[in-house]
Amino acid sequence: MKKSFLLFLFSIVFSLAAVAQTVVKGSVLDGTTGEPIPDVTITIEETGQTTKTDAKGEFSFTLNVPLGEQVLKVEKVEYVTKRYPIIINEGQTVDISGMTLDFDSSDKKDLFIISISDDNLNSEDDGLTDNISGLLQASRDVFLNAAAFDFSATFFRPRGLDNANGKVLINGIEMNKQFTGRPQWGNWGGINDLQRNQEFSMGMSANDYNFGDLAGTNNIIMRASKYREGGRISYASANRSYTGRVMASYSSGLLKGGWSYSVLASRRFGDEGFVDATLYDSNSFVAIVEKQINEKHSLNFTGIYAQNRRGRSTAITEEVFNLKGRTYNPFWGNQDGEARNSRIREIEEPILMLNHYWDISSKVKLNTNVAYQFGEIANTRIDNNGSRLDAINNGQYGGARNPTPEYYQNLPSFFLDDANPTANDFQLAFAAQQDFVNDGQLDWNELYFANSINSYSVYALQSDVINDKQLSVNSILDAELADNIRLNANISYRGLNSENFARIEDLLGGSGYLDIDAFAEQQTGQQSQGQAQSDLRNPNRVVTEGDRYKYNYEIDSDVISSFVQTQFKYNKVDFYIGANVSQTNYQRNGLYENGFFPGNGNVSNFGDVSSFGKSEQLKFTNYGAKAGLTYKLTGKHLIDINASYFTKAPNIRNSFGNARQSNQTVIGLESETIQSVDASYIFRSPIVKARLTGFYSSFQDGTDIGFFFTENSSNFVQEVQTNIDRRHIGAELGIEAQVTPTIKLKAAASVGQYTFTNNPDLYYTAADFVDENGDNTILTYGDGTTALKDLHVSGGPERAYQIGFEYRDPEFWNIGVTSNFFSNAYVDASALKRSASFAQDVDLLPIDPVTQNLIIPAGGNISGYAINDYDEDVAKSLLKQEQFDDYMLVNIVGGKSWRIDDYFVGFFATINNVFNKQFRTGGFEQSRRVDYRSQLAEQTNSAGPVFGNRYFYGNGTTYYLNVYVRF
Repeated sequence: MKKSFLLFLFSIVFSLAAVAQTVVKGSVLDGTTGEPIPDVTITIEETGQTTKTDAKGEFSFTLNVPLGEQVLKVEKVEYVTKRYPIIINEGQTVDISGMTLDFDSSDKKDLFIISISDDNLNSEDDGLTDNISGLLQASRDVFLNAAAFDFSATFFRPRGLDNANGKVLINGIEMNKQFTGRPQWGNWGGINDLQRNQEFSMGMSANDYNFGDLAGTNNIIMRASKYREGGRISYASANRSYTGRVMASYSSGLLKGGWSYSVLASRRFGDEGFVDATLYDSNSFVAIVEKQINEKHSLNFTGIYAQNRRGRSTAITEEVFNLKGRTYNPFWGNQDGEARNSRIREIEEPILMLNHYWDISSKVKLNTNVAYQFGEIANTRIDNNGSRLDAINNGQYGGARNPTPEYYQNLPSFFLDDANPTANDFQLAFAAQQDFVNDGQLDWNELYFANSINSYSVYALQSDVINDKQLSVNSILDAELADNIRLNANISYRGLNSENFARIEDLLGGSGYLDIDAFAEQQTGQQSQGQAQSDLRNPNRVVTEGDRYKYNYEIDSDVISSFVQTQFKYNKVDFYIGANVSQTNYQRNGLYENGFFPGNGNVSNFGDVSSFGKSEQLKFTNYGAKAGLTYKLTGKHLIDINASYFTKAPNIRNSFGNARQSNQTVIGLESETIQSVDASYIFRSPIVKARLTGFYSSFQDGTDIGFFFTENSSNFVQEVQTNIDRRHIGAELGIEAQVTPTIKLKAAASVGQYTFTNNPDLYYTAADFVDENGDNTILTYGDGTTALKDLHVSGGPERAYQIGFEYRDPEFWNIGVTSNFFSNAYVDASALKRSASFAQDVDLLPIDPVTQNLIIPAGGNISGYAINDYDEDVAKSLLKQEQFDDYMLVNIVGGKSWRIDDYFVGFFATINNVFNKQFRTGGFEQSRRVDYRSQLAEQTNSAGPVFGNRYFYGNGTTYYLNVYVRF
């Protein structure tokens, strides 16, 4: 009797508990096929609770389910996100089975790739773009979508940050290059169909994989089991960077035995993009295979081969723009009836990756990854430094005229440079103008002819090559400590061996190239013969095609890092805390003994710089902490705050003064310190989504190295800035309203101010910089700083605004129009122009009568030599940072899809800059003739400055059309 009573009581309690439980469940189907969709993310927006649909497309929420009016957000890559309003009553089950998602016929993720074109790249930056649109393409945020797809053509940087301030991962492995800190997009270009599954974490907010960075973290998931079964074939036509692209991909889905695979092949091609002779030749292949060993273990292999060969262009002066227009490219000329570009950038760096996924329990997962990347990046250019041996005087002579058609001595301004030009000067200027307008391209035949009349080539086509081998290993832990607490941790290692050298690609009809420095002929006697040698251990070496020459060294780098983060979720507030620590080591190993820097071993001081053997090892220990919270005022209104403090090692490029010639490391090199805070108000309802964010970031102890040619030296100089402080402050807004089931209105805005907050330290080095005692030296002016304080950091417009609309018809076609306004973009200011050098009288500076080089005092500092007629007001005008004109761009997007039996056919098209607006995306001040008197003379030249600012120009009206078949 007692036993029966207890059973009866237990059944009543169990029934009451079941009645009292509140449940939200449902399923998601493909709106076209009616098939269930797995791995759909379902979010209760008020609490942020998320779950994913299973293989049957079903989901459920059973714990801490909020009551009252709620909104379910239903989203998956390749589908249009939807929101479903529901009402949840205590103790009841809400069943919303049969929700549908429609396939997104747009292909906007392709757009960011073709908007990054080398015509917008500084040629001295080795072709590495800082465009950030690729990092943001995975975000569904209204503002960041505008930044990725509509603002990117202007090189707009959200919060003033470039892509070195963000992290790009593939299957949890960081892909940013150690040389620059930036991702090399070409390493995975042309494989869009297998990179649609991405997870983006905004700014320093919590993410599951690593500590992150200010511009966010984007993890590209390439697991074979995560792709739906089926294939896709597409063809694209465009006129931006490539003119045609064909792509085919197929995924098996999960097969018997736990196997799955995905394969892709694509080709992109074009004789030129929007800018003349910017050829595009690229082939990409991907193979992914995954084996689910059992319920707990899975292995995934990814192989990526993305070869890319592109013709480059460069920034041009306003004088050249006025004569030739914005599509002008000085790097090409006709050879045998075909356009040949002398500046080709080729990337071939395959990636092999093995990922192990271990579900230790239902609440603990461990992901261990190993990746190996190898191959090279090569940038060609014409070397006009060829020389001949002089047997009589036991020396060498040579060097050839700069063949660049827009070389300053070929332009009208050169002939009108005198204060009072004569009639003959005007005649010469007119002749130069006509020659340049009617031709103005590289003369390949002249280069071949010059080589034919000399014993060795005086011109050759050289490649600057970076040949990297990198091993990456990491383990990522994800543990659910409680229903509302998650722990993320990561430990990683990256080891890099980077070979850097110049290589002869084409002797241009010659029989060999003498591997010496022709600039050294300006020295005299035995000293000259030694200094001229690229490698003292192989003097007067004659190289042929395929040989290394000029410079040859290795960089070894090791980075070990760890990261831990805890996330807490409660009904009214979510918050996280995280920390990281890392150790970074760099070392150069010289394989040539350069004539200007003889010797073997470490750098003991600047007067004893060597070039052969290993440099001192640079070591940086870095750390960081971050925290953030989301406070839920109501289900519709949220406050989100993130704060961080961390240090960051300088990249390899900014750690060695001139790695091509010596073991010299940067003086005063420090890790950069970064502090950041942002606060957002977020509103979300079934109709309106909005985010308003204010942000502040400060950077201390930054480093930057530039390379250029000056009037006072016979060689290229290295400009080294250290102790750079910056402040980025501003606000951004994104809002969209689904005013009808088919019409969406949207708007975005960013207002920022990105400025230098101090006067950085500044010094210069060059191979021929020796002091009056004959020792290698640095060169400083005045107090050794440059007056950059309160100047703007260049890099796209500081202000950007957008309004637009989208229409999505139930019959599966869509169209969208945006109007985008940009302002407050600034030229990159010359540091030399704002040093004490500007106010010095160049006519009074001590010059060596033989070499015509500057005589540098012991200690390397030049002070005094003041200009007697210096006018502060005039100087202020000459030093004012140029602000570019405002402009507006209108873009149109649209698409349509059809179902034909089991096939889906569709197209997606865009027209950018509909009204063909001319605008500048960026530019920089040249650092030649930047003293006060020279600048006065430059401003009075009737044809424009001889060394005026150089500008990058945006594309005119361009289109992109993609036609696809999905099955």
